[in-house]
Amino acid sequence: MMRAFDVSRRYVPAAALAVLLTGCAVGPDYQRPEAVLPGEFAVATSQADQPAAAVKKDWWTLFQDATLNELVTQALAYNHDLLSAVARVEEAEGLAREANATFFPQIDLNAGASRSQVSEVTAIPLSSSTPRIRDARSAALKTSFEIDVWGKLRRANEAARAQVLASRYARDTVELSVAGLVTSGYLSLRAADASLALTQNTFEVRAKSLEIVKSRLQAGSASPIELHQAEGSLAAAEVQLVELRRLRALAQNQLALLTGKPDLRVAPGDLRQLPLPPVPPAGLPSALLEGRPDIRQAEESLISANAQIGVAKAALFPSLSLTGSLGSESAALSNLFAGGAGTWSLGLAAAMPIFDAGRNAARIDQASAVQKQSLIAYQKAVQTAFKEVNDALVGLRENAESERSQDKRVQAAQKTLELAQIRYEAGYSGFLDVLDAQRSANETLLASVSTRQSRLNSAVDLFKALGGGWQDRYQAESDENTGRKR
Repeated sequence: MMRAFDVSRRYVPAAALAVLLTGCAVGPDYQRPEAVLPGEFAVATSQADQPAAAVKKDWWTLFQDATLNELVTQALAYNHDLLSAVARVEEAEGLAREANATFFPQIDLNAGASRSQVSEVTAIPLSSSTPRIRDARSAALKTSFEIDVWGKLRRANEAARAQVLASRYARDTVELSVAGLVTSGYLSLRAADASLALTQNTFEVRAKSLEIVKSRLQAGSASPIELHQAEGSLAAAEVQLVELRRLRALAQNQLALLTGKPDLRVAPGDLRQLPLPPVPPAGLPSALLEGRPDIRQAEESLISANAQIGVAKAALFPSLSLTGSLGSESAALSNLFAGGAGTWSLGLAAAMPIFDAGRNAARIDQASAVQKQSLIAYQKAVQTAFKEVNDALVGLRENAESERSQDKRVQAAQKTLELAQIRYEAGYSGFLDVLDAQRSANETLLASVSTRQSRLNSAVDLFKALGGGWQDRYQAESDENTGRKR
């Protein structure tokens, strides 16, 4: 028993010193706030031509368009907003390394040389052996180290690490946004291409109608009014072509800006050739929102703000610092490192605020207020994300229904146009019926392109709202649930 007691006495001071040096981190420890959300999103009805499937992170490849893939790759490499986000990540990483360096002592090398003259007229007269002119040479290593008793440095390091992650998630958010903007811009470009092709066909049909009216006018079976109506209809189609070419050029210029390639030229294509991307499976869990980069960014900002409260509270407690130096001094440079010239010092300093007129308390209140703002921003980000996913699901469902109705409308308008042309050429109806049928057919065809674009854009919105897709996280959760059932 006596031997055991001696051992304990030997290690108790060391343990006490370790506790003193380690200390405790003041301030609140982070706890993830609970987000009150439904367990699942709104049900997305799967259509026969759009089966449910898993989606990869590079969701834009589902459109199976090599040009789109190349544009997105170009944008992710050279987009200016994304490059700025990458630079902000590098800045945050530098700040984090700086915060981590405070855990280690800083060692400085100080060296100097001086010559001074002492006054002869002093209260204590100089002796004859004391020279008036004195030389001094010195060289020393000095260090200072703050003992993190109250966790101020640890909380600051925690806040810096959270800011690094927040900046990385901000970069991922910009990356997701850029990919979405490029894809939506590409859909606009292809919609303009499809509309141009349809309007060009309309222009040709109306040109043929004008020739028919001219022939009938020469034969005496048509009136000059019909001729002017046909000419006006043809001019209207030409105006449409000019406007669509303008819109296509603007869409191409926008893609050039997004990809960082001012001389970008995209060959014509057709929106109707792009496949419909898959819809998510029914019962998609709302927990998928935790993977959205903007939500994770908001949470890391909340973690950082929470840690800053501890930094502010630590200022109320005493701060302890170790200081030390090791070097040598001499009058002559040749004796600077000779025996007996060595010097050293070791010290412990403590400082504690006694009266600051409430300055530190005000800083704690400020940090707490920032933490509250970050909490509100996080909760808002979660609820906004849930709304965006539901909006995208509604858009997918309703645009699919609208497209089916538009297909029926197009078929009816085309049949009406065929019958109107046959009746006019046979002399059973006037040219006004043909004009109305042509306008109706042209409007329904352009509307069908717009509806298809809206449907594809709803898919893009869903990919963005889910943070890029649902394959990895949804599959992992499904596997976990399957394992629990087993």
